[in-house]
Amino acid sequence: MGQQQIVESVTTGQLRADDFFPNFSVGDTINVHYTIVEGEKERVQIFQGVLIGRKGRGVNTTITVRRIVANEGVERIFPLHSPRIANIEIVRQGDARRAKLYFLRDRVGKSRRLRDKRRGLK
Repeated sequence: MGQQQIVESVTTGQLRADDFFPNFSVGDTINVHYTIVEGEKERVQIFQGVLIGRKGRGVNTTITVRRIVANEGVERIFPLHSPRIANIEIVRQGDARRAKLYFLRDRVGKSRRLRDKRRGLK
């Protein structure tokens, strides 16, 4: 058994079940419920934004979520299989033709919005 196979066999126990997360893709607006520890207290904070990229595989899978706060772009990278992620909800399904939506970083105003998947391609 090679090194890569040993690492994969160890990390398979740390993966979340496939049905834990909804079927979301790049371009979707999602709510990420993230557990924050402040001293002895824990609380769940919701980060809502557009999913602009997925990266990695297995236990190393991460998602990048971008939102606009006070006309300033804020991006946050979440490890997908982290125990700190309580839930992920899909708010709106966006229609994206690319795997990474890094071009949204340069957009301002209405051009920042993506087309909705339910409306179809018009």
